[in-house]
Amino acid sequence: MAKLYFKYGAMGSSKTAQALITKYNYEENDLNVWLLKPSADDRDGVQILRSRIGLEASADIISPETDIFRRFETEKLGQVDVIIVDECQFFTSEQIDQLREIVDAYNLPVMCFGLRTDFQTKLFPGSRRLMEVADSILEIKTICDCGAKATVNARIDGSGHIVTEGAQVVLGGNDSYIAMCHKCYMRGIREHRVIRLHGQNKSK
Repeated sequence: MAKLYFKYGAMGSSKTAQALITKYNYEENDLNVWLLKPSADDRDGVQILRSRIGLEASADIISPETDIFRRFETEKLGQVDVIIVDECQFFTSEQIDQLREIVDAYNLPVMCFGLRTDFQTKLFPGSRRLMEVADSILEIKTICDCGAKATVNARIDGSGHIVTEGAQVVLGGNDSYIAMCHKCYMRGIREHRVIRLHGQNKSK
């Protein structure tokens, strides 16, 4: 039986790379992949999905108003063997249910890659729904600079301090976010520490 998969990790855990590698592996076996990304993620161009290590592929764009189940039935039914979704945290709860319906109705595997929580350590709506309805939930691990497992996606302002208020969705990569363990995250807030983002000069 096909499953709905949720593979989550903190920033920098190579989620997008794993999504693209998974796509490649399916296609090497002559299977057709429907690659999706939310319209909110336009950092690499509207229809481009690109990982930090340079892998990239074209993806179909899903806006918050898109009914994924209906689009699948009208455009992709009988043409794809698997659906792969990147940045799934930006999908609505209803869209996660639509992916769940595709799995159930057509025995088609759906693999979702994304973040679990935002910069305030709160679940994204799409991630919350996946935690509730996915058949398989797997953490893609990465580490904090201290060596512990990173679980927090800390948003950093222009002065190098951890941001604790603001909009849930602010796009960025290594220039705006860093994965941290919860202990370092809380210490950074309490002590108002300057956090050095990856790729920045150590003298900062």
